Amino acid sequence: MFVGMQNRRGEGAGAKLNLRTRIFQVLEQDILNGKYPSGTNLTEKELCEEFGVSRTPLREALCQLELEGLVECIPNKGAVVLGISDQDINDIYAIKLALDGLAARLAAERITPEELTELEETVSLTEFYVNKDDLFKVLELDSRFHDIICQAGKNRPLRSMMGNFHNYIKMARHKSLTNPGRTSLMLEEHQKILAAISAGDADLADRLSVEHTSRVVSNIQRSPEAAE
Repeated sequence: MFVGMQNRRGEGAGAKLNLRTRIFQVLEQDILNGKYPSGTNLTEKELCEEFGVSRTPLREALCQLELEGLVECIPNKGAVVLGISDQDINDIYAIKLALDGLAARLAAERITPEELTELEETVSLTEFYVNKDDLFKVLELDSRFHDIICQAGKNRPLRSMMGNFHNYIKMARHKSLTNPGRTSLMLEEHQKILAAISAGDADLADRLSVEHTSRVVSNIQRSPEAAE
């Protein structure tokens, strides 16, 4: 995947940092998206061959994943994927129920015309891909929708917290959207939240966002994976 990157970018500290970060980001997304389920052993030799890198940047990336709580590095065994547990998801959503409402409230009060246009375009694209039944794109646009709302609130600590949560609940949101009819309902909910923010109705935007998150939790609990 990254064959030749070291030669093209040089062997300096900056190049090594960039390489480690890229490996970390790819592995992080592969874990969060379910490519590597909990219990998977990440073999250094295989990953070095896959990325076309030496062991040093790979080990640095694995150490960073361990700090994030996504893997456990075990001597003589390598890195074992821990992933995100159902309890982790429940704990995160307990916090998100409060933060999502606050984020939407602030967005209704502080959103710029440019941000509002971006939010409208995102909802429009979501409708297009819902009709195409493209779950991957819908999931991507769902993340963008919430990211724009966080950005529009102009609250840096809140944005940082919400950004971390969005990364760690991608698998959970995917579960929610696989329920029959959920993508269409999600689109309707996003359209209502957008209308409230556009109208500057902070109370309504807050309430609709909390209801939206509550439905996501209910759908996760009803998903086939949750019943296994």
